[in-house]
Amino acid sequence: MIEINALSLKINEKTILDDLKLDIKEGSIFGFLGPNGAGKSTLMRCICGVYKPTSGSIKIDGEDVFDNARAKGKIFFVNDETIQYTSMTLTELKDYYKNYYVDFDEATFEKLLSRVNLPRDSKLGSYSKGMKRQAIVIIALACKTPYLILDEAFDGLDPAMRMAVKSMITDEIIDRGATVIVSSHNITEISEICDSAMLIHEGKILFSDEIDDITSRFSKLQIVFRGNAPDEEAIRAAGIEALMITVTGSVVQIVANAGEQEAKERAWTLGPEIVEAVPLTLEEIFIYEMEARGYAGFFSEGNA
Repeated sequence: MIEINALSLKINEKTILDDLKLDIKEGSIFGFLGPNGAGKSTLMRCICGVYKPTSGSIKIDGEDVFDNARAKGKIFFVNDETIQYTSMTLTELKDYYKNYYVDFDEATFEKLLSRVNLPRDSKLGSYSKGMKRQAIVIIALACKTPYLILDEAFDGLDPAMRMAVKSMITDEIIDRGATVIVSSHNITEISEICDSAMLIHEGKILFSDEIDDITSRFSKLQIVFRGNAPDEEAIRAAGIEALMITVTGSVVQIVANAGEQEAKERAWTLGPEIVEAVPLTLEEIFIYEMEARGYAGFFSEGNA
């Protein structure tokens, strides 16, 4: 597993990461969420041993990663830039990485390449951004490392390419139980592929948990009354810890900081005709959670 403890990083006296604590379980697909500049990419580079922490530690399978070739050899990092590959063909890129990763699997490379339309003998400089991303993901999966780190893995991909890359990642990783870290500023994307996620903002982790645990702690209800609905004060007086209440005539919508059954039981004490659960997305949960923590407007400023 990856263990991050009291991690801080300063660059030119500026604090980039601030006292981070995070455990990433073996075999999980873990999402790093946050706006551009939040610290996602910097944290990934710390995990890969590119940056030495100013304080604290990062351990992979119990070993400090910085200046440790054995620990670094367990990781393949796909960063958010592709310019460094442009002078090579896909075949040359494959041969390059085969020199560094002893478990490189030609059969996996050929299988994944057959799923996408990439010319293996054309220089990557002639590829689109999405094609470059597909190429390096194929290489990464063929290297068979226990840990795969993907920085903005789906950036620049059209919907078809996005689906193909997600499918390649999930199929290969599930088969061999590797651990994947994926960064994105897109909450919906993370919720589709990850089983755990954290939210980072200005170098601080604001929220981290398994996605199922996150969603089980909240519920969204639609409550219908005969006649006018009670006002917000009366709803809160019924013991409903609501993050959001909307009253429209005889209908009330509530996002409750409680599981579905508990929220329904409290809603029925208000004497409605109907109480039903409404699907609640991970994006909605993060929005309401951040507002409750004093970050109102966090997702409305181009961050979602």
